[in-house]
Amino acid sequence: MTSRYTHGHHESVLRSHRWRTAQNSAAYLLPHLAPDLRLLDVGCGPGTITVDLATRVARVTAVEVTDETLQLARTQARSAGRENVDFVVADVHALDFPDGTFDVVHAHQVLQHLADPERALREMRRVCRPGGIVAARDSDYAAFTWFPEVPELDEWLALYRVAARANGGEPDAGRRLLSWAYAAGFTEVTATASTWCFATAADREWWGGMWAERIVHSALARQLRDSRAATADDLTRISTGWREWAHAPDGWFAVLHGEILCRA
Repeated sequence: MTSRYTHGHHESVLRSHRWRTAQNSAAYLLPHLAPDLRLLDVGCGPGTITVDLATRVARVTAVEVTDETLQLARTQARSAGRENVDFVVADVHALDFPDGTFDVVHAHQVLQHLADPERALREMRRVCRPGGIVAARDSDYAAFTWFPEVPELDEWLALYRVAARANGGEPDAGRRLLSWAYAAGFTEVTATASTWCFATAADREWWGGMWAERIVHSALARQLRDSRAATADDLTRISTGWREWAHAPDGWFAVLHGEILCRA
């Protein structure tokens, strides 16, 4: 049941996660929200999506696996002046909530990091009221694509997928969400896809610069060095490749996400 979070919480990682909003990361869910709903946000991270969702529903309960991580979301909610967010330390594989507590249960970029995503979806279904919605969105690393073809980015992708699977996760989760939902017992599932695309000079500087830093300083970098999957020199070379891509005037990068909306 255990898995290790591949990215960790280095500032370069949080810089990426804090960019996320309900609009750019949960647009598929927004038409189904209403002001009187109770929503559970599983794996809330630094809380930017959580706080955004809290402007659209009556109450949000934000869940993370450690209180230290949850403090990031508390800070975000306090900064935004949101008083309709509760914070609970919990494991999605065994949520400490009664059956049918929530109208909507949401998880963004969570299932890919879990040892048992099907069990997690069953728990998310259990705490969702009959007729409510369980929503999940996860990226699919094998489907990431970019131009120009910088060899170091191919190396980065291969190393990330190795590290994520060594940690008990599934980096190519996006394509598996529908299958996992059916295995978890859902019978009414709408599966969609959406992308993030980074193609302007500002986008490239942000996305490429962020990954250039993450590959040498984050928990991922430490795991790759400790496992001897890559040396420090390898990671520095990959970081340089990311900056090469970021500086390309025709640089383009697309991140594919799978999405599911499941009726409980």
